Amino acid sequence: MEIPNVVVDAAAAKKETVAKDAQAEVVAVANGEVMPITEVNDPVFSGKMMGDGYAVKPADGKIVSPVAGQVKSLFPTKHAIGLETAAGMEVLVHMGIDTVSLEGKPFTLMVKEGDQVEAGQELAQVDLAALAAAGKEDTMIVAFTNVDQVTFTLDKTGKQTAGTVIGQAKG
Repeated sequence: MEIPNVVVDAAAAKKETVAKDAQAEVVAVANGEVMPITEVNDPVFSGKMMGDGYAVKPADGKIVSPVAGQVKSLFPTKHAIGLETAAGMEVLVHMGIDTVSLEGKPFTLMVKEGDQVEAGQELAQVDLAALAAAGKEDTMIVAFTNVDQVTFTLDKTGKQTAGTVIGQAKG
């Protein structure tokens, strides 16, 4: 018996993950100064290698969900949280720059994998003084990681309150 050859085009399959014409309001991930992702002091993020998005120079350590969705992954070092919207948009919340080496100490997570979250719901608390003491930047970064399928528009920059709508993501 002969088994037919089946070739799966991963790129084509990936394009199906975000619902056509999907839209999501995006809120500020923290209280503080909102900026385009291109201004982040990290070439991986500022070069949009992880995807388009934005960042916040936080005024305090409260970090909220930028979108409504499901918590898909919590990094063991607690410095990053992966979310996915109902439409399939993948969102990375990265807390601080080069903070993986801190082994999770400055981060207290308020969610677990599988949780459903609303935009503006608290995800984590970050000890900003501990980041400063360790010589780490406290910039909070939000990136839409399925960049080939999602476009992000930042509508508001400057001082913003966590949970305030600052942009739109479209599939």
